Amino acid sequence: MALRKRSCWVSANDFQERNAKMIYIIRHGQTALNITNALQGRSDHPLNETGIRQAEEAAERLKGVSFDIVYSSPLIRAIRTAEIIAPKRKPIIDERLIEMEYGPYEGKSLRELGPEVMTFFRDFVHNPAPEGMEPLDSVVKRGGAFMEDCCRTDGNILISTHAIAMKGILEYLTPDSGGSYWSRNIRNCAVFTAEYLPEGAWSVPVEL
Repeated sequence: MALRKRSCWVSANDFQERNAKMIYIIRHGQTALNITNALQGRSDHPLNETGIRQAEEAAERLKGVSFDIVYSSPLIRAIRTAEIIAPKRKPIIDERLIEMEYGPYEGKSLRELGPEVMTFFRDFVHNPAPEGMEPLDSVVKRGGAFMEDCCRTDGNILISTHAIAMKGILEYLTPDSGGSYWSRNIRNCAVFTAEYLPEGAWSVPVEL
Protein backbone atom coordinates (compact mmCIF):
# COMPACT_ATOMS: atom_id res chain seq x y z
CA MET A 1 0.00 0.00 0.00
CA ALA A 2 1.42 3.36 -1.01
CA LEU A 3 0.79 6.31 1.28
CA ARG A 4 0.54 10.03 0.70
CA LYS A 5 0.02 12.73 3.28
CA ARG A 6 -3.57 13.40 2.18
CA SER A 7 -4.69 9.98 1.05
CA CYS A 8 -4.32 6.22 1.40
CA TRP A 9 -3.63 4.63 -1.99
CA VAL A 10 -4.31 1.00 -2.86
CA SER A 11 -3.97 -1.03 -6.04
CA ALA A 12 -7.06 -2.17 -7.94
CA ASN A 13 -6.70 -5.16 -10.25
CA ASP A 14 -10.36 -5.44 -11.03
CA PHE A 15 -13.57 -3.62 -10.20
CA GLN A 16 -16.71 -5.24 -8.82
CA GLU A 17 -20.13 -4.09 -9.89
CA ARG A 18 -21.41 -1.81 -7.16
CA ASN A 19 -22.54 1.76 -6.59
CA ALA A 20 -19.23 3.62 -6.62
CA LYS A 21 -17.67 6.77 -7.97
CA MET A 22 -15.66 5.82 -11.06
CA ILE A 23 -13.53 7.79 -13.47
CA TYR A 24 -12.93 6.82 -17.09
CA ILE A 25 -10.00 8.66 -18.66
CA ILE A 26 -9.78 8.50 -22.44
CA ARG A 27 -7.32 9.81 -24.97
CA HIS A 28 -8.98 11.45 -27.98
CA GLY A 29 -9.36 9.70 -31.33
CA GLN A 30 -6.94 10.02 -34.21
CA THR A 31 -6.33 13.26 -36.13
CA ALA A 32 -4.44 13.94 -39.35
CA LEU A 33 -1.38 15.08 -37.39
CA ASN A 34 -1.27 11.84 -35.43
CA ILE A 35 -0.59 10.01 -38.70
CA THR A 36 2.42 12.20 -39.51
CA ASN A 37 4.01 11.71 -36.07
CA ALA A 38 4.03 15.45 -35.49
CA LEU A 39 3.92 17.10 -32.08
CA GLN A 40 0.29 18.15 -32.07
CA GLY A 41 0.29 19.76 -28.64
CA ARG A 42 -2.24 22.55 -28.28
CA SER A 43 -2.92 23.05 -31.98
CA ASP A 44 -6.62 22.45 -32.57
CA HIS A 45 -7.13 19.67 -35.12
CA PRO A 46 -10.38 17.71 -35.52
CA LEU A 47 -10.81 13.96 -35.54
CA ASN A 48 -10.35 12.31 -38.90
CA GLU A 49 -12.55 9.43 -40.09
CA THR A 50 -10.44 6.90 -38.23
CA GLY A 51 -10.62 8.99 -35.07
CA ILE A 52 -14.41 9.16 -35.27
CA ARG A 53 -14.58 5.39 -35.70
CA GLN A 54 -12.23 4.89 -32.74
CA ALA A 55 -14.48 7.05 -30.57
CA GLU A 56 -17.54 5.10 -31.73
CA GLU A 57 -15.79 1.83 -30.84
CA ALA A 58 -14.92 3.23 -27.41
CA ALA A 59 -18.56 4.23 -26.96
CA GLU A 60 -19.55 0.65 -27.70
CA ARG A 61 -17.07 -0.66 -25.10
CA LEU A 62 -18.47 1.76 -22.53
CA LYS A 63 -22.15 1.40 -23.44
CA GLY A 64 -22.90 -0.18 -20.07
CA VAL A 65 -21.67 2.90 -18.21
CA SER A 66 -24.07 5.74 -17.43
CA PHE A 67 -21.98 8.90 -17.19
CA ASP A 68 -23.15 11.48 -14.67
CA ILE A 69 -20.65 14.14 -15.69
CA VAL A 70 -18.24 14.62 -18.61
CA TYR A 71 -15.09 16.73 -18.59
CA SER A 72 -13.00 17.58 -21.63
CA SER A 73 -9.94 19.45 -22.71
CA PRO A 74 -10.85 22.62 -24.63
CA LEU A 75 -9.42 21.20 -27.88
CA ILE A 76 -11.94 20.02 -30.45
CA ARG A 77 -10.52 16.52 -30.85
CA ALA A 78 -11.10 15.81 -27.16
CA ILE A 79 -14.51 17.50 -27.10
CA ARG A 80 -15.74 15.51 -30.10
CA THR A 81 -14.49 12.26 -28.59
CA ALA A 82 -16.45 13.00 -25.41
CA GLU A 83 -19.57 13.90 -27.37
CA ILE A 84 -19.49 10.61 -29.27
CA ILE A 85 -19.03 8.53 -26.13
CA ALA A 86 -21.55 10.38 -23.96
CA PRO A 87 -23.98 12.14 -26.32
CA LYS A 88 -26.48 12.88 -23.56
CA ARG A 89 -23.99 14.90 -21.49
CA LYS A 90 -22.59 18.26 -22.54
CA PRO A 91 -18.84 18.25 -21.87
CA ILE A 92 -17.59 20.64 -19.20
CA ILE A 93 -14.42 22.26 -20.49
CA ASP A 94 -11.47 22.29 -18.12
CA GLU A 95 -8.21 23.93 -19.17
CA ARG A 96 -6.22 21.60 -16.91
CA LEU A 97 -6.96 18.74 -19.32
CA ILE A 98 -5.28 20.42 -22.30
CA GLU A 99 -2.25 18.80 -23.90
CA MET A 100 1.33 19.58 -22.93
CA GLU A 101 2.69 22.86 -24.26
CA TYR A 102 5.39 22.08 -26.84
CA GLY A 103 6.35 25.70 -27.42
CA PRO A 104 8.70 26.18 -30.41
CA TYR A 105 8.42 22.47 -31.29
CA GLU A 106 4.64 22.58 -31.80
CA GLY A 107 3.57 20.99 -35.09
CA LYS A 108 7.03 19.69 -36.00
CA SER A 109 7.60 16.15 -37.16
CA LEU A 110 9.70 13.91 -34.97
CA ARG A 111 12.15 13.74 -37.87
CA GLU A 112 12.71 17.50 -37.64
CA LEU A 113 13.46 17.71 -33.94
CA GLY A 114 16.88 18.51 -32.52
CA PRO A 115 18.94 16.20 -30.32
CA GLU A 116 17.83 17.94 -27.12
CA VAL A 117 14.21 16.98 -27.82
CA MET A 118 15.00 13.41 -28.82
CA THR A 119 17.10 12.98 -25.67
CA PHE A 120 14.09 14.12 -23.63
CA PHE A 121 11.73 11.76 -25.43
CA ARG A 122 14.08 8.78 -24.97
CA ASP A 123 14.19 9.26 -21.20
CA PHE A 124 11.50 11.54 -19.79
CA VAL A 125 12.38 10.71 -16.20
CA HIS A 126 16.05 11.72 -16.18
CA ASN A 127 16.07 14.54 -18.73
CA PRO A 128 14.30 17.89 -18.30
CA ALA A 129 11.92 19.19 -20.95
CA PRO A 130 13.75 21.40 -23.49
CA GLU A 131 13.44 25.14 -23.07
CA GLY A 132 10.02 26.38 -24.19
CA MET A 133 8.23 23.11 -23.42
CA GLU A 134 5.98 22.67 -20.41
CA PRO A 135 7.84 20.80 -17.62
CA LEU A 136 6.42 17.39 -16.80
CA ASP A 137 5.95 18.29 -13.14
CA SER A 138 3.61 21.06 -14.32
CA VAL A 139 1.57 18.50 -16.28
CA VAL A 140 1.31 16.29 -13.18
CA LYS A 141 0.45 19.23 -10.92
CA ARG A 142 -2.48 20.48 -13.00
CA GLY A 143 -3.74 16.96 -13.62
CA GLY A 144 -3.54 16.24 -9.91
CA ALA A 145 -5.40 19.42 -9.03
CA PHE A 146 -8.15 18.39 -11.45
CA MET A 147 -8.38 14.95 -9.85
CA GLU A 148 -8.66 16.46 -6.38
CA ASP A 149 -11.64 18.47 -7.59
CA CYS A 150 -13.19 15.29 -9.02
CA CYS A 151 -13.25 13.90 -5.48
CA ARG A 152 -16.13 16.29 -4.82
CA THR A 153 -18.12 15.09 -7.83
CA ASP A 154 -20.58 12.20 -7.53
CA GLY A 155 -21.20 9.36 -9.95
CA ASN A 156 -19.41 8.10 -13.04
CA ILE A 157 -17.05 10.62 -14.61
CA LEU A 158 -15.74 10.65 -18.19
CA ILE A 159 -12.51 12.59 -18.76
CA SER A 160 -11.51 13.24 -22.37
CA THR A 161 -7.94 14.42 -22.76
CA HIS A 162 -4.60 13.89 -24.55
CA ALA A 163 -1.65 11.50 -24.38
CA ILE A 164 0.80 13.50 -22.25
CA ALA A 165 -1.91 15.15 -20.14
CA MET A 166 -3.37 11.69 -19.53
CA LYS A 167 0.05 10.36 -18.50
CA GLY A 168 0.32 13.23 -16.02
CA ILE A 169 -2.97 12.17 -14.40
CA LEU A 170 -1.90 8.53 -14.35
CA GLU A 171 1.41 9.46 -12.73
CA TYR A 172 -0.47 11.45 -10.08
CA LEU A 173 -2.78 8.52 -9.37
CA THR A 174 0.11 6.03 -9.21
CA PRO A 175 2.72 7.37 -6.77
CA ASP A 176 4.82 4.19 -7.05
CA SER A 177 5.08 4.34 -10.86
CA GLY A 178 8.57 5.87 -10.86
CA GLY A 179 7.70 7.78 -14.02
CA SER A 180 6.89 4.62 -15.97
CA TYR A 181 3.85 6.14 -17.69
CA TRP A 182 5.90 8.78 -19.51
CA SER A 183 7.48 6.24 -21.85
CA ARG A 184 4.33 4.14 -22.22
CA ASN A 185 2.51 4.20 -25.54
CA ILE A 186 -1.10 5.28 -25.03
CA ARG A 187 -3.04 4.66 -28.21
CA ASN A 188 -5.87 6.83 -29.48
CA CYS A 189 -9.07 6.18 -27.47
CA ALA A 190 -7.27 4.10 -24.84
CA VAL A 191 -9.31 4.08 -21.61
CA PHE A 192 -8.07 3.88 -18.03
CA THR A 193 -10.43 3.63 -15.08
CA ALA A 194 -10.15 4.09 -11.32
CA GLU A 195 -12.51 3.99 -8.37
CA TYR A 196 -12.89 6.48 -5.53
CA LEU A 197 -12.36 4.35 -2.44
CA PRO A 198 -13.97 4.52 1.01
CA GLU A 199 -10.53 5.51 2.34
CA GLY A 200 -10.94 8.81 0.52
CA ALA A 201 -8.56 8.34 -2.41
CA TRP A 202 -8.52 7.10 -5.99
CA SER A 203 -7.43 3.54 -6.66
CA VAL A 204 -4.47 2.95 -8.93
CA PRO A 205 -5.85 3.11 -12.49
CA VAL A 206 -6.10 0.10 -14.78
CA GLU A 207 -6.50 0.01 -18.56
CA LEU A 208 -9.72 -1.38 -19.97
